[in-house]
Amino acid sequence: MMKTTAVIGMTLLGLVWLWLAWGVLSAGFTLYNLLMVAASGVIIFVPLWRKYGKRKEGKGK
Repeated sequence: MMKTTAVIGMTLLGLVWLWLAWGVLSAGFTLYNLLMVAASGVIIFVPLWRKYGKRKEGKGK
């Protein structure tokens, strides 16, 4: 299970990312903007999910 500080940090990061993604997409809904938002989401959230989201092997429940 994730620590409380990690949950709060990921929530704040997610909210900031949503706000910035909304700002980019409000400028124009184009394929380029969609790809840019998707790529930024992958760059930001995949490493965090790998670090905090997976259950550690061998540590029980």
